[in-house]
Amino acid sequence: MNDPAFEGSYGGDDAKISPTSKLECKTCWHVYDPDAGDEYWQIPPGTPCSALPEHWTCPNCDGKKNDFLVVENA
Repeated sequence: MNDPAFEGSYGGDDAKISPTSKLECKTCWHVYDPDAGDEYWQIPPGTPCSALPEHWTCPNCDGKKNDFLVVENA
């Protein structure tokens, strides 16, 4: 993680999230919910944010995973 992250951002730091955390795209507000997975990228339901592949981007706007915001940290 070389890019400076602003408060509330995931920034690629898995220590900031739990397996059930939801992340929100800072550009288009799409929420990645581990319970739902991601149909566009063929990510199965139950996949935590920390297990998303490095190439994964927002299915709506192609925003980078590291730029997502932590919206729920259960």
